[in-house]
Amino acid sequence: RKYQIFMLYFSSLQSDKLNLRGQHMDAQVFWDVIGNYNRQTWIIQIALLVFLLIAVALSYTKKIKWAAKFSLGIINLFIGIGFFAWYGTEPIQKFFAFPLYITCGVLFLYESLHNKDDILKTPTAFQMFLLVLYLAYPFVSILLGNSFPQMVTYIMPCPVISISMTVYAGYKRKNNLLLALLTIWGLTGIKSVIFNAYEDIILLICGLYGIVLLANEIRQSSKK
Repeated sequence: RKYQIFMLYFSSLQSDKLNLRGQHMDAQVFWDVIGNYNRQTWIIQIALLVFLLIAVALSYTKKIKWAAKFSLGIINLFIGIGFFAWYGTEPIQKFFAFPLYITCGVLFLYESLHNKDDILKTPTAFQMFLLVLYLAYPFVSILLGNSFPQMVTYIMPCPVISISMTVYAGYKRKNNLLLALLTIWGLTGIKSVIFNAYEDIILLICGLYGIVLLANEIRQSSKK
């Protein structure tokens, strides 16, 4: 079922790419939603970013092991409700993105309780690279000619999945459904070309990394 939804979504993206006029209109809708969201929620975004940074730091330093997963759960729920349900205008936002982020948020909260003693390992060199890319997100958006409010910020769908994937990769115990959902959205980074949102190449890199992580998890499970 998830695979069919995933393929239908990508088929719709490819159809938009072939229709230049439709592409222009869809891109405008895409950036209008971002603009409305940023204008109305920038204070909340700052608070959530501070919350996220503190929580991730607490987990990396082993002081509160579950804090990073808990914060990612809250932020994914916020994106699902605050971005897609409230500001979304397209069916794909309401019926694909909204439930995906809600599910990710719930699973992160579940993991923060169910595997609360799981340690967040020191990031590898590649994970450090992904963390730097996450921090670079808004600056890349500005360099590409965007400006507030129609620009990508840290507490937005694609950056949130990018940081979620990167941080979650550092935990030993992983929920394969959560990992699969993060990977599915990560692979939608292909829209970076379709919607002229080239900063989302960062998201695509995280999606490809998710495929590697998921394959490793499946391989390890088959050996048990």
